[in-house]
Amino acid sequence: MRALCWRGQKNVAVERVPDPKILNPRDAIVRITTTAICGSDLHLYDGYIPTMKAGDILGHEFMGVVEETGRGVTHVRKGDRVVVPFTIACGGCFFCKRELYSACDNSNPNAEVADTAYGYGGSSLFGYSHMFGGYAGGQAEFARVPFADVGLFKVPAHLPDEKVLFLTDIFPTGYMAAENCNIHPGDTVAVWGCGPVGLFAIKSAFLLGAHRVIGIDYVEGRLRMARDLCGAEVVNFEKVDLYGWLDDKTGGRGPDACIDAVGMEAHGTNLAAVLDRVKAFAHLATDRPQALRQAIMACRKGGTVSIPGVYGGLLDKLPMGAAFGKGLTFKMGQTHVHKYVPKLLARIEKGEIDPSFLITHRYNLSDAAEAYHRFATQQDEYVKVVLKP
Repeated sequence: MRALCWRGQKNVAVERVPDPKILNPRDAIVRITTTAICGSDLHLYDGYIPTMKAGDILGHEFMGVVEETGRGVTHVRKGDRVVVPFTIACGGCFFCKRELYSACDNSNPNAEVADTAYGYGGSSLFGYSHMFGGYAGGQAEFARVPFADVGLFKVPAHLPDEKVLFLTDIFPTGYMAAENCNIHPGDTVAVWGCGPVGLFAIKSAFLLGAHRVIGIDYVEGRLRMARDLCGAEVVNFEKVDLYGWLDDKTGGRGPDACIDAVGMEAHGTNLAAVLDRVKAFAHLATDRPQALRQAIMACRKGGTVSIPGVYGGLLDKLPMGAAFGKGLTFKMGQTHVHKYVPKLLARIEKGEIDPSFLITHRYNLSDAAEAYHRFATQQDEYVKVVLKP
């Protein structure tokens, strides 16, 4: 089969690789009909996530048709159309039973690596380094899905792929980020980053009852989408004193909740942001947390900082004194996708949201390397890229 393989920093290629096979009774093989490039895939492309190996198949947002199942998979059969959560969960451990699927204890065969890095490791992820299991991803023609009896969700025939594809990651991620904000009627939510997760966080905040949502970015194309397609008030942080602007827009109180949908590769122009970039270039730091610093400083007293943006290591110069002094609540982590797929699929079927609104580009899988390059370098135009095998 053809698959998009990682070869090194800023080096990916579509190659011929062996077809996946059933390895245990809870496996399924899915013929992929639609997949996508996620913003967090760019962290792999840029070389920020450790434990990648040459030849690793990328991609964690994918869906398709069941081709084969192990004998332990009974709720789907050959020919069923399914979406696949990017987190791999066993369904039976302490955490899965509490719907904390991204904290699964049993899906990561390399758990000791994540345990060393993070104290306790979480679930495996498709196509996202060996620290997170080393499973082949879905930017390919076929994929093996372990724990398929838990991790495959059937979708109705009348809904096209592009309406349900993002149930695999970014729609639940944005929704969980908004849910973590504990939104009350009348609340103002500020969202750093108007990429795909940020746009879904904006949409979800409104679905959950926010009165106002403010989208913060420096890429004008993304700001236009946040305003025109999601109903947010928007601000380019490069053109204003952001703290003063937010203070003025919230009557001197600050946003009730702040969402960092940027993560480890945040852009910025002040001294701290410049130092972040220098340290990362010199391999003296792993992450550039400029957006998180701003969210902590801007959030109102007693507010919530929600973090769906990916962080991979140790963060520098975080204003924890401000967080403590204001009594902020932090909520973060990989998305418990399995928990959200049914409820968000119901919202799609009711017409409350059409997730395909953010697709800006479509490519054949054979052109995936070019799509990665353009996505990484032309952010004003490229918001969400869909690939067709």
